[in-house]
Amino acid sequence: MDMLACRQEGNGKPLVLVHGYLGGAAMWDAQFAALSGGYRCIAPNLAGFGESGHLRSPETIEGHASQVLRTLDHLGIDRFHLLGHSMGGMVVQQMAAMAPGRIEKLILYGTGPVGLLPDRFETIETSRQRLAQDGLDATARRIAATWFERGEAGQGYATCVREGQKASMQAALAALSSWERWDGSGALAGFSMPALVIWGDGDRSYGWRQTAALWRTIPGCRLAVVPGCAHNVHMEKPTIFNAIVADFLTPE
Repeated sequence: MDMLACRQEGNGKPLVLVHGYLGGAAMWDAQFAALSGGYRCIAPNLAGFGESGHLRSPETIEGHASQVLRTLDHLGIDRFHLLGHSMGGMVVQQMAAMAPGRIEKLILYGTGPVGLLPDRFETIETSRQRLAQDGLDATARRIAATWFERGEAGQGYATCVREGQKASMQAALAALSSWERWDGSGALAGFSMPALVIWGDGDRSYGWRQTAALWRTIPGCRLAVVPGCAHNVHMEKPTIFNAIVADFLTPE
């Protein structure tokens, strides 16, 4: 199996950052700048996305989780902190269910345990139809605009569009199908690692009930709600986001 292309910077305890739908490692610029001084930051590009756009994407969330774990094995990384955003949050929940002993601390950001995304700005079937109708580039632009309170004027929008345009159509469609088949709710109560949920109060992809399900079900889970942000808090308010992450990861 081809390994996922990864961005790596820094030294220290590994911190693995997993991007979401139509994303890529370049979307973590502000986090690498802020956190690589104390952590070995590793951002895999999921198969079919970003710099792994040449790879065929798995048809399941479990397949993506297995690929990330195998890539970390290839890098010689056993234990690590783990942060996942959006679809990447589904992937890291699956990783936590599959390899709980490898994860020191878990951050679930702008995500939820139900792949059908009941509160999303549009249904999965609508996204599938718009991909076929409008094409990948236009879809990347349209969907990325929903991730920011200011839409196309949002800080980081252009980066999201560039990363989205690197995806393959196969990966974009396979991801939508993988969401429909995935539900991680049953595993949450068994998570024993320290966990934090981060959510922007204007998120149009994951509503409060998805966030609340994570927070209320994972034992001892902490919650950070950032006001005045949509789906991409880490780009809209990177200073606040990075401070929340750094505080959580700091040993007590």
